[in-house]
Amino acid sequence: MNIQFIPEAVDDYKLLDGSIKKSVNEKIDKLIENPFFGEALGNKNNIDLTGYYKIYVARKSYRIVYRIVKNEIEIVEIWE
Repeated sequence: MNIQFIPEAVDDYKLLDGSIKKSVNEKIDKLIENPFFGEALGNKNNIDLTGYYKIYVARKSYRIVYRIVKNEIEIVEIWE
């Protein structure tokens, strides 16, 4: 399975320091092995995020949000 970052997620990634990038890369490697590794998001507070997943990094200091689109994992955002 391929990983694709949307442009905003690329910007988020570039702003991370080295140790956080390393942790993010480790989580992304786990996603390649198991795309459903993250926690499914749903409809909360009238915001429909059905089909999106989240993974926490660095003791829940950062969150990676992604979705699966046609056999590809699309990273939507990485933020604190």
